[in-house]
Amino acid sequence: MPSSTLAGGTFTLADDLTVTRVGYGAMQLAGPGVFGPPADHDEAVAVLRTVVELGITHIDTSEYYGPHYTNQIIREALYPYPEGLHIVTKVGARRDEKGGWPQARSPRELRDQVHQNLATLGLDAIDVVNLRVGHMNDAAPGSIEEQFTALAELQQAGLIKHIGLSTVNAEQVAEAQAIAPIVEVQNFYNIATRGDDELLDSLAAQGVAFVPYFPLGGFNPLQVETLSAVAARLEAGPMAVALAWLLQRSPNILLIPVTSSTAHLRQNVASVALELPADAVAELNSIAG
Repeated sequence: MPSSTLAGGTFTLADDLTVTRVGYGAMQLAGPGVFGPPADHDEAVAVLRTVVELGITHIDTSEYYGPHYTNQIIREALYPYPEGLHIVTKVGARRDEKGGWPQARSPRELRDQVHQNLATLGLDAIDVVNLRVGHMNDAAPGSIEEQFTALAELQQAGLIKHIGLSTVNAEQVAEAQAIAPIVEVQNFYNIATRGDDELLDSLAAQGVAFVPYFPLGGFNPLQVETLSAVAARLEAGPMAVALAWLLQRSPNILLIPVTSSTAHLRQNVASVALELPADAVAELNSIAG
């Protein structure tokens, strides 16, 4: 695939795994509510091919997006996968008949989910599998030793190359790291929702990636007003400012903005070239809840 010139450059998660800091989140390729087939199948395929065209080397997905549909579209659009393209998936949940997201975190369920991801993506091994523990910004407390050990065993068997975590707290990160190395943590985090500041800085010191999701989620009206004012002053969109703030917040942050539109994808990628001046960063920092 083409060498990337994306703003933000690259990040090395492991000796054999370097990705562009700007990735792509495939969640919206499924139907409404991340359930069922896409509204526009051809556009979904085009989005994924544009991801590669733009030099993005990091696609985030899951078998429970759809379920099945997102992984199937990734395979249809990109298989055989270009050299240097890395796919990250997550396990720990399933979809019910109403589109709900119940937990599915027994060792047997986790093993089944890994095998399902391998089958739908057409892979012999997955670059990164994230264990999803909580939901949204709720990191369900408690031990994850049993679940994480199940993934570590699949890693030893060669089905997983690297392991990450999703929606976890600092204690769960430490518990997992006592079992096997992790390469990333994927949590709800943005300008307004910054409860993970300490965890983010700790991971940065260790060289572990932090992957925030919902860059515009959880804002109250006053915070939206401040973000919009900064964006207007910089002649940029609020999403562009939110993504730029994340890239400047810490060098270990990786972005996975989601979209089902090629035009929106190109806008997202172009927006990360935005360099926020110090006064804008200070103003944005002040709105944290």
